[in-house]
Amino acid sequence: MFFNVRDLEVRKAQFDVAIPPGQIDFEDQKLRQITPLQAQGTVELLVDALNEIRVNGHLNVQVEAGCDRCLETVRFPLDAPFDLFYRPADSIGGRQEFAIDEGESEIGFYEGNGLDLDDILREEVLLLLPMQRVCSEACKGICPICGQNRNQVQCDCHAQTIDDRWSALKNL
Repeated sequence: MFFNVRDLEVRKAQFDVAIPPGQIDFEDQKLRQITPLQAQGTVELLVDALNEIRVNGHLNVQVEAGCDRCLETVRFPLDAPFDLFYRPADSIGGRQEFAIDEGESEIGFYEGNGLDLDDILREEVLLLLPMQRVCSEACKGICPICGQNRNQVQCDCHAQTIDDRWSALKNL
């Protein structure tokens, strides 16, 4: 769903969508959408604020990803509101780097005639996921020697710590 700036000049738009799994490309091979992404909200043009677009809504979805420690599949239910602001990219004058104040740190930029809802929702899902995706805080991970999942098997492997700085003395 695309929100055109010209249409938003007339009136704000509302959305209530259910995006099926596989329609949004998360660009992460380990991340998979399990349930339809339910999103509803409003999009409005803030004319008094340099043609900023405000996207306010709520999303609900379940995604699967591999645990960063043991590689087992983990489900992450995401259910959160969002309130986003976007400015036209030409408002920064084509500069790659520029100074912003603290109040502007939450503002994104859009190019062209408007915003695509799929792009907004993809970004929001990726930001809602934890930085380290683990099945539990107590996850033991994979044994670096035998490769078994330490949550399922108690291996007797012992990693030997060798200080390479002293390895030259072994030859004396």
